[in-house]
Amino acid sequence: MSGARRVRVVVTGVVQGVFFRDTCRRTAQAAGVHGWVRNRPDGAVEAVFEGAPQAVDRLVEWAHHGPETAVVDRVAVYEEEPEGSTGFAILPTPW
Repeated sequence: MSGARRVRVVVTGVVQGVFFRDTCRRTAQAAGVHGWVRNRPDGAVEAVFEGAPQAVDRLVEWAHHGPETAVVDRVAVYEEEPEGSTGFAILPTPW
């Protein structure tokens, strides 16, 4: 995808058990952003957003508050090289 941006975000706070992943997936799909989201064993949520830079920016901004029931303390954003991701998935919890 030419001109695409890809970022990895790690969101900490009260972000598990509050429908963060499902809301993230639906928000990303509506914005045309590709990638994935998953819970981490440390209580954080990790996601990769790839797509048009403005759409990715909107998802990063969304991650700063998440769904209504979340309490986001911090969002770390790491730039990555675009990989041509397609679709948006909720990955299995790695534990």
